[in-house]
Amino acid sequence: MKIVVTGSVAYDYLMTFPGYFRDHILPERLESISLSFLVDSMVRQRGGTAPNIAYTLALLGEKPSVLATVGEDFGDYRVWLENHGVDTSLIKEIPGLYTASFFANTDQANNQIASFYPGAMAFASKLSLYDVNPKPDLVVISPNDPTAMDQYVRECKELGIPYVYDPSQQVVRVSGEELRRGVDGAHSLFVNEYEFGLLQKHTGFSAEEIVQRVGFVVVTLGANGADIYAEGIKYHVSSVPPREILDPTGVGDAFRGGFLRGYALGLDWEICGRMGAVAAAYCLEVKGPQEHFYTIEEFVSRYRQNFDDDGKLDILLSKVAKEIKN
Repeated sequence: MKIVVTGSVAYDYLMTFPGYFRDHILPERLESISLSFLVDSMVRQRGGTAPNIAYTLALLGEKPSVLATVGEDFGDYRVWLENHGVDTSLIKEIPGLYTASFFANTDQANNQIASFYPGAMAFASKLSLYDVNPKPDLVVISPNDPTAMDQYVRECKELGIPYVYDPSQQVVRVSGEELRRGVDGAHSLFVNEYEFGLLQKHTGFSAEEIVQRVGFVVVTLGANGADIYAEGIKYHVSSVPPREILDPTGVGDAFRGGFLRGYALGLDWEICGRMGAVAAAYCLEVKGPQEHFYTIEEFVSRYRQNFDDDGKLDILLSKVAKEIKN
C-alpha cells in the first residue's frame, strides 16, 4: 500500500517543569495573565505530525512518503528520516524560512502548555496531490496549515483517493465548514476524546452523524485506551502499561502509525487498535516523538505479552524473514 502522510514537519523544543501548573494558575485571574515557568531541562527533538506518524509506520515495515514544506534547517532531519525508511522526496524546502517549531512545557502530572510557530509550514498549500505519481492508495491528512488541509481534502475527493482525516489540535483553528468537508466522506477519522467533543461542537454533527459519515472512527482515550467505530460496531481496546512515562509528546501519532500499519496489512479492527496501543507505549517511554526504536520481532513479542493475536501478527514476522532472505 502506498501511503502518503501530509502534515506539519517541525522541531520540538521540549521543556520539563519541576512542579505542577495547577499550583501556579489562578482560574479567577485568567482574563489577565502573565506567567513564566523556570524549567529544569530542554531538548530539541525531531517532530511534526507527518514524520511522527511516518516514522512508526516505517519501524513496522511500511514505506511511507511525507508530503510537506520545510525550512533551510531541515538537512539533517531529511537524512535521519531517509535512514529510517521514510521517503522524503515529496518534501519541499522553502528558502529563507525555518522549519516549523513546537514548544512544549510538561509538568510532573504530564500536563502540557504548548505553542507552535508555523514557519515554512505556511507554504504547504503550494504542494498538490495532483503532482504525486503514482497515485497514493491512502493519504493521511494530519494537522497542517489549515488552507493546505482543506485543499488536500478536496484533492483526495477529486482524485478518488481514500483519506484519513486527523485534524487533532487544528480543530480549534479550522473553520466549522472546513471541518464538515473533512469529515463528510472521509475514509477514516482519528481524534482524541476532547477533540471529538470539539469536532461535534464546531461541525454541528452529533457523534452518531460523524460515525455515519466516515468509513471508520478512532477516538483515543489516553490511559483508557481507544474506541473504534467500524461497520456498525463499537470496539474498545485497552492501553498498554508503559514501563515508565517520560514524555507524552507524539504518543497519539505513534498510535496512528501502529494502527495504520495493521490496517494496511488487512488485520482486524481490534488488532489494529492494539498495535496502535503498543506503538504508543514505546513512544511514551522516551523523551521525544521519534526517539523510540524496536525491531518488528520485539514489537510482536510485546504485543503478545499484552494481547492475544491468534498468530495473526506472524504476517509481520514473515515480511521481515522475506526481507532478510532477499
